[in-house]
Amino acid sequence: MGAVGLIRVSGPTATSIVGKSFSGRGVAKWVPRKQHLGRIVDEKGAVVDEVLVCYFPEPASFTGEDVVEIACHGGIVVTKKILTTLFKAGASPADPGEFSQRAFLNGKIDLTQAEAIMDLISARTDLAARAANEQLSGRLGNTLQELRQELISLIAHIEAYIDFPDEDIDPDSSEALVGRAQKIINSVNQLLATADQGKILREGIRTVIAGAPNAGKSSLLNVLLGFDRAIVNEEAGTTRDTIEEVINLEGIPIRLIDTAGIRDGGEAIEKEGIQRSLAQIENAELILLVIDSSASDVVSDSIQFPENARVLQILNKADLPRHSDWKSGNAFSISCHSPEAPELLRKHLYDFLVDEGAINTSSLTAINTRHQHCLARARSELEKGIENLKAGESPEFVAMDLRAALDAIGDVIGRTDVEEILGEIFSTFCIGK
Repeated sequence: MGAVGLIRVSGPTATSIVGKSFSGRGVAKWVPRKQHLGRIVDEKGAVVDEVLVCYFPEPASFTGEDVVEIACHGGIVVTKKILTTLFKAGASPADPGEFSQRAFLNGKIDLTQAEAIMDLISARTDLAARAANEQLSGRLGNTLQELRQELISLIAHIEAYIDFPDEDIDPDSSEALVGRAQKIINSVNQLLATADQGKILREGIRTVIAGAPNAGKSSLLNVLLGFDRAIVNEEAGTTRDTIEEVINLEGIPIRLIDTAGIRDGGEAIEKEGIQRSLAQIENAELILLVIDSSASDVVSDSIQFPENARVLQILNKADLPRHSDWKSGNAFSISCHSPEAPELLRKHLYDFLVDEGAINTSSLTAINTRHQHCLARARSELEKGIENLKAGESPEFVAMDLRAALDAIGDVIGRTDVEEILGEIFSTFCIGK
């Protein structure tokens, strides 16, 4: 339901199909990229809706095919009747993602751009949207294409030396070839280093709020959220189950998980809550360890933190006299009852994540899991090629390794083209003059 609906028809017969149902300026008189007022009529000539039709001729359209967009009223019944009319005129329902798939198959976008469309749709923060837009604009694809060209040039040089020994092609020293391959590996490593950032922007940082009972974990959750989500009570053991919410921290999505206080003893339900807390900690990427600064340290040493998890200690209840256990140290001190607490806490958490390298706002290149797998495979093949070069192996084996690396990089953007290598060989070395 909405004020305006948009129906898109793509394919070589798009104009004729829409033209059968459009009562207005004839298809032959449609001016590209200009809206034309008319009516959609059904097979019996009854008016379905008054619409605006816009024609995008191939190849200058999103899909690379002829595209007609119909802007109609956005009611459910109206749009359904227009779709039914178009189906009877010869159109077919699009499969999920089919327009993006056609754009890819017709060379309008690469695979990274196709994936960026969904990233943009599902973005929950400004940073995530910016990263998706950068990828959608072709930044990642262009970087990978440059790597492919460097690799193609390297392969072409080696294969030209192998296949055309009478053409006086300089084989290059193994050191020079290793240097060129290592340069490509360095670029691949830079992209692989953005995998964690990509995961954060797409899924958020899994952040567990942990600590002893009555340390102020639920209060901390409420402060970060800006509203009372969790029940706060002076009685220890109030939180029995985990509570999960998502906040936007300067563009960084943070998945906050409030857990039951960890201590020895307690009745059966509380023990179950503690076990769930420990299970959440095992899978945490960031742990906010909340400590009652007015009490002794009773829990810090009993929690086993994941090896790769970042841990931020927060000394809560700064409005009360500090216990001797916390006289020294640089842990962040705060009182959740302070009016300045929300701003101070969010700023400190953001600065902590930036300092820890969890996010780099200056560069939002962020590969996903599929990209990571392909690039890791490419790096492995390049490293094998370097090993074979250093060992003095036959150039044929080196070329095989480099071709495998080329295929892996091509898998990221959806391009694997043997003809490109041949073209590089003939254009660069002028084989046969």
